[in-house]
Amino acid sequence: MVRRIVTGISENGRPRIVSDAEVPRSPKSTMTPGFANCLVWATQVPASPGADPTMSLRSWVPGPGETIALTVTFPPDSVYADPAFDPAAAAAEQLEATPGLAELFEPDNPGMHTTPTVDYGVVLDGEITLDLDGETAVLGPGDIVVQNSTRHAWRNPGSKAATVSFAMIGVPETSAVRSRKAAEV
Repeated sequence: MVRRIVTGISENGRPRIVSDAEVPRSPKSTMTPGFANCLVWATQVPASPGADPTMSLRSWVPGPGETIALTVTFPPDSVYADPAFDPAAAAAEQLEATPGLAELFEPDNPGMHTTPTVDYGVVLDGEITLDLDGETAVLGPGDIVVQNSTRHAWRNPGSKAATVSFAMIGVPETSAVRSRKAAEV
C-alpha cells in the first residue's frame, strides 16, 4: 500500500488536506508475483490543482508538458525465470493495467522500452540495475537517476523486491523514438 496525501485550498482560501488514503489506482499484478504499480498523481496541460485525475487518465505516459508520479515495485528477476511464469498473460495484464506504457515494451527484448519522457527515479527500497542496452548502473536506496528518453530496462538480479518512485515529465518524441517506431511498422 502506498499512502497518498493530497493538499488543496478550502473555500475560505486556507491550505488543507483534501485526501489521505491509499493510492486509488494501484493495480497489483497477479501474473507477475511481486510486481506492482501505483499511479500517484498526474497533471495535464494546462496544469491545475484540483480533483484527482488518476482514475480518468487514459495513458500512463504523459504528453508533452504533462507529468505522472508513480511507484513501481520490481520483483527479483527469478520471478520471470520461474517455469510457472506466463509472459503472454503478464503482458496482457500490463496492457490493461498500464495503458500507453505497456505498449512501449519491446516484445523481443523483455523489459526494454523507450518513453518520450524525462524521468526522475528515486530508489526507495532494495537494489535495482538500470540496463541501457548493455551499459548498466546499480542503484540502491536514496540513489537518483535522470532517465532522458533513452532505451532502457530495469533489472533486479537480487533476492528481494526493489521499489522506485518516478516523476515522469512528457517531452516531444525524440528522433530515436520516432526511428524505432518507424522500424516497427
